[in-house]
Amino acid sequence: MDYNAKIATHVASIPRSGIRDFFELVQGRDDVISLGVGEPDFVTPWHIREAAIYSLEKGQTTYTSNLGLLSLRKSISKYVEGFFHVGYDPTKEILVTVGVSEAIDIALRALLNPGDEVIYHEPCYVSYSPSIVMAHGVAVPVVTTKENEFSLKPEQVAAAITPRTRIIFINFPTNPTGACASREDLEGIAKLAIEHDLIVMTDEIYSELRYDENVPHVSIAALPGMKERTILLHGFSKAFAMTGFRLGYACAPQPIIEAMMKIHQYAMLCAPIMSQNAAIEALENGQPAMIQMRDSYHQRRDFLVKRLNEIGLDCHLPGGAFYVFPDIRSTGLTSKEFAMKLLEEESVACVPGSAFGASGEGFLRCCYATAFEDIRTATDQIERFVGRL
Repeated sequence: MDYNAKIATHVASIPRSGIRDFFELVQGRDDVISLGVGEPDFVTPWHIREAAIYSLEKGQTTYTSNLGLLSLRKSISKYVEGFFHVGYDPTKEILVTVGVSEAIDIALRALLNPGDEVIYHEPCYVSYSPSIVMAHGVAVPVVTTKENEFSLKPEQVAAAITPRTRIIFINFPTNPTGACASREDLEGIAKLAIEHDLIVMTDEIYSELRYDENVPHVSIAALPGMKERTILLHGFSKAFAMTGFRLGYACAPQPIIEAMMKIHQYAMLCAPIMSQNAAIEALENGQPAMIQMRDSYHQRRDFLVKRLNEIGLDCHLPGGAFYVFPDIRSTGLTSKEFAMKLLEEESVACVPGSAFGASGEGFLRCCYATAFEDIRTATDQIERFVGRL
């Protein structure tokens, strides 16, 4: 049987994740220092794990409401209002999902008709373009550059808008560059969304992980006139080190949440109840541990950027997330060649910038959610590798 002929054309055209391909390469290799997978090296704080265990001990193993536990949605509403400064009704404007990845998928499927365009910025997280394509939309990348510290400028968005544009999709702080958006740029993008009657999807999963205390995080959802046209996506994986719990949420106007919920109820039904109970504990009592993790990331970021620049790999200082994105073009190698040779010769795993879109070519994503001593050793080995080129 010709199985290739049986696979949907739009799915067959989607590449495998460059991140996961490198993850598979290092699986089972104890000799490799991984700066690859974007996952906190901290174990989920004990009191959060204990909440999940207690949930099981109490026999809470049932389905929940499709929207998620009301108690969790109330905690999310309180947290979002305090941190993002925008209020949502927990009974009808919040949907608990299986990670932010599911929320992205069902939001796109709920809003796009075939041929509708989605503007997003590259380099970006690997799932954005495939998710748009799988929802039968047209992915329209806007290239951000090192010269602007990978920020997205309103004039770039304006140039990409066409009569088929339906959504502007943003992610700040950004994976893989760590870029943050200024209030001024967000206000410019918001003005365009209002002027052209567009929906904005904003993935703010790294919003707690910002390192300039004098520049607080700003959500586009909190800007005037934007709550009614914004889908705010957030979750627990990064700030609370809960990647394996697979829990996220979407906040949006009730009609959009209702449309997303219909897809969610048929495809997923609900997020696991024990993860939802753990998430309540994270929101209610997880701030001290989160701040401690953020402070550690801050220290590692500063060290890694300093060392990469000393090595000769030009690297800007990212404002958030836990990634740096050094420029490796001076070596004469492509991103994939650099990453593969570094892995083979020095047993250090980083992700080629090209995995995050064509505009990522010539760069390398290094994740500093790794033990400080491993980062120190990895940079010494990168220096040795570059010195041989």
